[in-house]
Amino acid sequence: MMQIGEVAARVGLSLRTIRHWDEMGLVVPSERSAGGFRLYTEADIERLALVKTLKPLDFSLEQMRDLLDTIDGLESDPGSDAGRTGELLGRLAMYRAATDSRVEALRAQVQGLEMLSRELRRLANARNR
Repeated sequence: MMQIGEVAARVGLSLRTIRHWDEMGLVVPSERSAGGFRLYTEADIERLALVKTLKPLDFSLEQMRDLLDTIDGLESDPGSDAGRTGELLGRLAMYRAATDSRVEALRAQVQGLEMLSRELRRLANARNR
């Protein structure tokens, strides 16, 4: 178990961010010490890293919470309730489609920027001759 300061340094997040995500229910520490200090497991740290990855990808806090709930649901799903499993897989597919769409949009932006960079380089080289 690690305390919040160690976790913050390891994951590269501020204490304030980790506390905020705890308050929002995104990453709740597995335990608290007798003195009330947050204690994090390796699984908690992995979850913090995942949320850190999601944050700059334009996921709202609500979407992150729903995605994390979906992942948690699938990981704990025994498969005995086909309706519940189907619902979870449907939500996962929705997030996967949104992610794939975002990847394609970013690829198009990168291609456009690469083309612009080549053109600007060409113009600069033509002027320097």
